[in-house]
Amino acid sequence: MTARGRLRRLRRACSRMTTLRRLIARTARSVTSMRTRASLSASSFHANGDRASAVEEANASLDETFGLGGVRVGGGGDDAAPTGRLTHVDERSGAASMVNVGSKPSTSREATASARVWLGAEAFALVRENRMKKGDVLATARIAGIMGAKKTHDLIPLCHAIAIDAVKVDLTLNESERAVDIVAVASCTGKTGVEMEALTAAAVSGLTIYDMCKAVSKDIVIGDVRLEAKVGGKSGNWSRREIE
Repeated sequence: MTARGRLRRLRRACSRMTTLRRLIARTARSVTSMRTRASLSASSFHANGDRASAVEEANASLDETFGLGGVRVGGGGDDAAPTGRLTHVDERSGAASMVNVGSKPSTSREATASARVWLGAEAFALVRENRMKKGDVLATARIAGIMGAKKTHDLIPLCHAIAIDAVKVDLTLNESERAVDIVAVASCTGKTGVEMEALTAAAVSGLTIYDMCKAVSKDIVIGDVRLEAKVGGKSGNWSRREIE
């Protein structure tokens, strides 16, 4: 990895550390309030057996401490309007559960995800020249990403099995970073989004690149796996470029 690439990674790490320090400080200031609310929630649960109320009390405590909700009881879906709360929670038991999307209409949806694999100088040169012993790294990683997207529901416990219309995986050699940039686009016509399929495609492509190149270098880094954009669904369109 180049000095510029290392500097970028260091800056990202410093930014994350600053955010973490702020979060710890906020948590410390609110810990007494959290304990009080948790105690009240526990009392309500044991006295009345009201799990939903107990969860809502815990959410209120999380709202106060972190500025966002914890677990939203019932309703919603994978692409419900953003509320800062989780949707994979059973209303009565509080246990993790698959969201029921049976009543939702089928609409056109698309999601784009990305990832980056830092190879280092030697492995990058071999990939660029297609001289890796295992074969064509980029072609293999592209097919692996497509296969991964189709297997998402087998890998992620609460994902729905989606009839995917198309998956496209593009891999680009990044000379300055000695890396491979991955962009995966998944689309479907269905009742829930394809964000997880796009993310899985990007991640599996990255893992495949590592597998193809690990004999040359163990220092390969897979990172920046993230959603770039989504189109369709109840929550509407979203793009990372709009928030950066």
